[in-house]
Amino acid sequence: MSRSLYKGPFVEERLLKKISGKKPLETGVIKTWYRRSQIAPEMIGFTFGVYNGRQHLEVLITEDMVGHRLGEFSPTRKFNRHGGKMQKELEMKQKEAEINAAKSAKEAAGSAPGATAKPGAK
Repeated sequence: MSRSLYKGPFVEERLLKKISGKKPLETGVIKTWYRRSQIAPEMIGFTFGVYNGRQHLEVLITEDMVGHRLGEFSPTRKFNRHGGKMQKELEMKQKEAEINAAKSAKEAAGSAPGATAKPGAK
């Protein structure tokens, strides 16, 4: 449910106070726990360290982010891929195919005319 228009966007006043009168390039990472705060146009260019429950993730504010919440850009859950045994087998086959392709490309480059073999090399 969206916030009513007469109230306006919720921007944490302490964040605005931290960035007021400062230049984005000179200011380092601004650590914050205010994930619920909306991104205001004044914040563009600043880098915020948004807390995700374990660490502060750096978020560089751009024009496209205005109106969104800070917490949207700092995921709280780590995604481990889907699949189990079958997925591992597929990945192993793909890795082997890449290695074989690299070996064949290397051999093709080594047997090209004009290529000199180094003494002692296999």
